Amino acid sequence: MGVHFFTGFPGFISSQLIRELFRKKQTEEVIAIVLAGELVKANLEREHILEMFPNCSIHIVEGDITLPNLGLENNIVQEIVPRIKVLWHLAAIYDLAVPRDLAWKVNVHGTTMVNDFVRTLPNLRRYMYFSTAYVAGTREGILCENELIRPPAFKNYYEETKYEAEHRVEDLKSEIPLTIIRPGIVRGHSKTGETIKFDGPYFFLNMVDKLKCLPFIPYIGQSTSTINVVPVDYIINAATYLVNEKCAEGKTLHLTDPNPHPVQEVYRTMVKSITNHYPKGRVPLILARISLQVPFIRKKLGVEQETLDYLTWNAKFDTSEAVTILKKGEITCPDFIQTMPSMIDFYLAHKEDKSYQIQIR
Repeated sequence: MGVHFFTGFPGFISSQLIRELFRKKQTEEVIAIVLAGELVKANLEREHILEMFPNCSIHIVEGDITLPNLGLENNIVQEIVPRIKVLWHLAAIYDLAVPRDLAWKVNVHGTTMVNDFVRTLPNLRRYMYFSTAYVAGTREGILCENELIRPPAFKNYYEETKYEAEHRVEDLKSEIPLTIIRPGIVRGHSKTGETIKFDGPYFFLNMVDKLKCLPFIPYIGQSTSTINVVPVDYIINAATYLVNEKCAEGKTLHLTDPNPHPVQEVYRTMVKSITNHYPKGRVPLILARISLQVPFIRKKLGVEQETLDYLTWNAKFDTSEAVTILKKGEITCPDFIQTMPSMIDFYLAHKEDKSYQIQIR
């Protein structure tokens, strides 16, 4: 069975992954590296998980992925290195508005340090690295899983640093059994709607909710693009299946929706669900961009301006490899529009809770 080692705890995805690994009895012991400033939150999350799985253990070690040996004490390194069978690397800064130097330090340099640590693990069975489908930057058309091509540009520093980090993991494929996961935009659970922060598609819910007092809500721009949003349960089910699949070793896999919906359809459904009316009229995209350059408007609407870059991006993620492997485990991606009611119910129940909202700069 062996020990599973995590970076990125107590983040939403890592916490859910640990629950699922325990539930499926894939491990009974997790070691999680946590920054000093996150220890209180991590210990609380640990208690929540262990209430459900009293026979399992989560050992929290204080460290920092941007330091050699992940900033771990030497005696801890010697103790845990031989025991780690699976390493899950999820720690990253996911904020689309992140400044470049901070994104580089955590996403690129941090991944380099994790890679160095991975090389020292004598009994490693799999290295599971979480990248993002958006390493494609501004490339358009059909984007394949086995491609890692530098795009002409990136939409933000998050994309750029995740591209650079994935390159460094790709270089390890010849020496380490690893799987690179590229999720789409992750939302809450498809059945319960549960999430821990309102970002990504939730920015549009924020905006619609703030504008619902208007006589009508307009469409934004004229987009023919699709938007690739996946529920967290799909990511969790897929990743905990792939970690034991021999044929996923050495692969890069798109955990994106094979049947994404057009942006306009998603927006239309959101507006109808919250206001009970369909959108009317149109605000030109350029006007929306100019408006969101004003900090007061961004904060009032609860929308990061970088979000608009994804509305007119014409790309399709090819998911052939992932779908083929996951078919054996009967794992498929729930439909976004069909499962949107649970997402909206959860949002409406928690929208006033500041801890869910992203700090808009």
